[in-house]
Amino acid sequence: MADNPAYQVLARKYRPQTFKDLIGQDAMVRVLKNAFAADRIAQAFIMTGIRGTGKTTTARIIAKGMNCVGPDGNGGPTVEPCGVCEPCRAIAEGRHVDVMEMDGASQTGVNDIRDNIISTVSYAPASARYKIYIIDEVHMLSTSAFNALLKTLEEPPAHVKFIFATTEIRKVPVTVLSRCQRFDLRRIEPEVMMTHLADIAGREGAEVGQDALALIARASEGSVRDAQSLLDQAIAHGQGETTADQVRAMLGLADRGRVLDLFDMVMKGDAAGALAEIAGQYADGADPMAVLRDLAEVTHWISVVKITPEAVEDPTVGPDERERGRDMAERLPMRALTRMWQMLLKALEEVAAAPNAMMAAEMAIIRLTHVAELPSPGDLVRKLKDGPPAGVSASPAPGPGGGGGGGTVARGPVAHHGAATAVARQPDDALARYQRFDQVVELIRANRDAKLLIDVETGVRLVNYAPGRIEFAPSDAAPRDLAARLGAALQRWTGVRWGVSVVADGGAPTIAETRDAEAEALRSKALAHPMMQAVLEAFPDARIVGIRTPEQIAAEAQVEALPEVDEEWDPFADDD
Repeated sequence: MADNPAYQVLARKYRPQTFKDLIGQDAMVRVLKNAFAADRIAQAFIMTGIRGTGKTTTARIIAKGMNCVGPDGNGGPTVEPCGVCEPCRAIAEGRHVDVMEMDGASQTGVNDIRDNIISTVSYAPASARYKIYIIDEVHMLSTSAFNALLKTLEEPPAHVKFIFATTEIRKVPVTVLSRCQRFDLRRIEPEVMMTHLADIAGREGAEVGQDALALIARASEGSVRDAQSLLDQAIAHGQGETTADQVRAMLGLADRGRVLDLFDMVMKGDAAGALAEIAGQYADGADPMAVLRDLAEVTHWISVVKITPEAVEDPTVGPDERERGRDMAERLPMRALTRMWQMLLKALEEVAAAPNAMMAAEMAIIRLTHVAELPSPGDLVRKLKDGPPAGVSASPAPGPGGGGGGGTVARGPVAHHGAATAVARQPDDALARYQRFDQVVELIRANRDAKLLIDVETGVRLVNYAPGRIEFAPSDAAPRDLAARLGAALQRWTGVRWGVSVVADGGAPTIAETRDAEAEALRSKALAHPMMQAVLEAFPDARIVGIRTPEQIAAEAQVEALPEVDEEWDPFADDD
């Protein structure tokens, strides 16, 4: 019994053999047809584009067109190779001796270029019209290999043609690009892809629904090879009749309608409903990462529809989904959509790194629903302009003595039986404890505002002070906004508005100047002491590192001394 022929996957079985079979690349085909017709065939071509768009296939079609001799053996270069002559069949089967395919990913070194190309390029083709070198994934070649190829690529023999293919055009040196004719292969449009897949399914005798084809076209992201591989898998999964639900199950996708339901729940802030929906999709086999990707895709689609309404007419989207998308685009603000997009990108990173993808996805859904209820910055600004928020209260800072006296001060309107009543401390009561300016300084120190304390001590030359009003002349070290900062801080801490004004000159020395003057006077007095004079005479390099007055010494001793007892204690006396 004869063996059955080996099964060939759809991506190889339906690989284009002529430019007529090549879909979605009309611009490139037009240029090549004109070049062949005018006998202006370049010495080197480079094809670039994403995976599965026909780069290597185009290289083989060009090679067949250059070496085709026609069914009668008398033809010349053509853009429509016959496919039946010996050169066409040998090139299609990958066995032509004059068409050499080299894998740039595995043969990356300069020795590979020397052995496979440089050492053989000068010899005439054995049987074909041109000797053609096809290098796939050319960007993987090393720098030395590119340099070794440059001279031959620039001035090849008349019988030699080069065709390169790459997915990373930016990694190819510009010295190579400048010697090649470049073609950028485009992603295949969804409607073109769906038509192509439907034709293949018809040839295979399989029934695949339009919704299923739309899902495959969307998942392929413009790659024909990916789409054909998915179609091959879908036909096997459906056993002759494939539906959209089967394709979703195969790809681990959620129903598009359910994704829109989840999106709607998230944007409405329905956390419980959104968690129940994603749990149901997970139970039905949807991957949490795929669900979040679908949410991101829906967010992008609705945002685009909001800007360009005609984008809703996507052939991969059903009529019900189009109507829902149009409604959401009209209803949702752009700021909410952009915020959703940014948070979903962050959530996708977290789910990819999390040990449990479902838990991470649920936490992301909770965050998204919570943020959906928050007001926008514009709403917050309008609310603040209308009035300060209700129920805001502040406790006054402790006084100079460190005590926490005083009750709370309500600084905003407080709702009481439907009426807003302003409750505030009387100004006289709030300022009663700040009769002197040094008490204000202690208030700043108690609130631990170090920068303001330093600025006040070094920059304020006090001219006039009264509780609630400060008038000073700034020193050279004072910042320009000192008065405004001081007034705002005092109002914040006391609950009363302070008037802080600046005059041009006058005023007492600053606290820092007074402190430094006292320290300098004490240092001068210490230097004038006879004992200090004797020390400096004996040790000229000596310097004063600290000065303590008799009063300070007595105070320190008082703190460290043991407490006095009322009467003499005798350790040998008998206890009564």
